[in-house]
Amino acid sequence: MPDTRDTAQHESVQESLTRVVELLHKHELVESLVHKQDMPRHDLVQQLVHKQNLAELQKTLDALHPADMAYILEALPLDQRLLVWELARADRDGEILLEVSDAVRESLIASMDSDELRAAAEQLDTDEIADLAPDLPQEVIQDVFESLDKEEQAQLQSALSYPEGTVGALMDFDMVTIREDVSLEAVLIDLRKLGELPSHTDKLFVVDSKAKLRGVLPLKRLLLHNPDALVAAVMSDDPVIFNGNDKASDAASAFERYDLVTAPVVDVHHKLVGRLTVDEVMDFIRDEAESDVLAMAGLREEEDMFATVWKSMQNRWTWLAINLVTAFIASRVIGLFEGSIERIVALAALMPIVAGIGGNSGNQTTTMIVRGLALGQIHPSNMRKLFIKELGVSLMNGLIWGSMLGLLAYLLYRNAALGAVMTGAMALNLLLAAVMGVLIPLAMHKLGRDPAVGSSVMITAVTDSGGFFIFLGLATIFLM
Repeated sequence: MPDTRDTAQHESVQESLTRVVELLHKHELVESLVHKQDMPRHDLVQQLVHKQNLAELQKTLDALHPADMAYILEALPLDQRLLVWELARADRDGEILLEVSDAVRESLIASMDSDELRAAAEQLDTDEIADLAPDLPQEVIQDVFESLDKEEQAQLQSALSYPEGTVGALMDFDMVTIREDVSLEAVLIDLRKLGELPSHTDKLFVVDSKAKLRGVLPLKRLLLHNPDALVAAVMSDDPVIFNGNDKASDAASAFERYDLVTAPVVDVHHKLVGRLTVDEVMDFIRDEAESDVLAMAGLREEEDMFATVWKSMQNRWTWLAINLVTAFIASRVIGLFEGSIERIVALAALMPIVAGIGGNSGNQTTTMIVRGLALGQIHPSNMRKLFIKELGVSLMNGLIWGSMLGLLAYLLYRNAALGAVMTGAMALNLLLAAVMGVLIPLAMHKLGRDPAVGSSVMITAVTDSGGFFIFLGLATIFLM
């Protein structure tokens, strides 16, 4: 028979989730049946059945990677999630807590006592403890800190000193340093003594006696050059270097641009303090992408799918309230032209088209601007050209699609003036969408706010109200 662990490793995470859900349903069904039975020594039988059902589930869970466990926990309702969490091996709690989303981590930590949290944190490296620290009670962090040696305490303090969104908050301390005045052969001997290299090691960091970075030695050069050569003669003395206070988004762009696997992180005195690895950068990019998607929809934070109604409502209400206000404003704009709508009923059928297409066009422009800001491609010298270009795109789209809609309006209602109004309104509303699609994210960026947060809601509000006003205003002028 093949080993269960090996078999599970070859299953997709979705298959693993299906298997866990089936075992949970089986467990709940059997528990319910046994509980209803009237038999001698009922409590003992129920306890034995309970253990037997959970044993199979636990065997399945033990074979899963921590990342797969995190995926499964996020996909389960709270009661099933806590049952699975209780069955997870205690020596993997810390790894799993790092993998799950912030919202799910909160629910798991709430179910653990201080001793369990302390044990979970003590399993982790100092940089990982720093990642988990904001979600842990202060007394737990203090106990974990006191359990570390002096070097680890200094590393943890260093990691916690950097704000979220900086390179220092992402770096780790598991790296290999060497001196520049030794031979490659001596370096190879020292590496063999280590037995194992830190993950994602593609280069060694060359430092002087004061731990200041002198350069890096790629492993390729170490293996291909003469063993008698000195490190100083082979190393690269102009590597890509980051400061702990650099923006993580800038570092992510550099990793993509230069195809980096690792990079050194230094302090203001050029002293090596850590390294940044591609896996941390990828996690950061993924988190930022998810955050932007949520922000564009007006959600304040990542939401647990199985959170309580009250908590989910709190996460969603802000932009819904803003949307309510903007919708009321749009309704008042329509109210200004009630007489025109009563006289030409076709206006009521056509005006949502103008507003809807304007909103889509504005969101396209906003998305391009937000992306450009995120990549650092927008600056004062090119902003004017970008603005003119977006106006040109919107004007062309407005005239082309407006003409098509104008022709359709003429064919439907046999009114040439109505078709002309439709074309003009479409062109003007798309120009308005372009202007606001550029100005709103730029203004938010200038004010130090995330330009992705709620931009789509604001653009839609402007193009709805503006589209109604433009269309109905033109209709009132030229058709009444």
